[in-house]
Amino acid sequence: MPTPAITKKLTQKGDFVIIPRKEYEEFLKFNSRPVYKPTKTESRMIKRAREDFKKGNYITLEELKKKLGF
Repeated sequence: MPTPAITKKLTQKGDFVIIPRKEYEEFLKFNSRPVYKPTKTESRMIKRAREDFKKGNYITLEELKKKLGF
């Protein structure tokens, strides 16, 4: 098995990590997945939900369970 030479030039920019190629390829696949972009309607709903949360207009999971009889 060949031994890699790690020069100072390679490590000057900060942390240096060595991982097996298979794991690196899996990381690249995971990292290249498309990011979900909400629709305009969903964006408005998210904005409203955040505003409601800031105002305290929400219930906890435990409160919801009690209301639903769980």
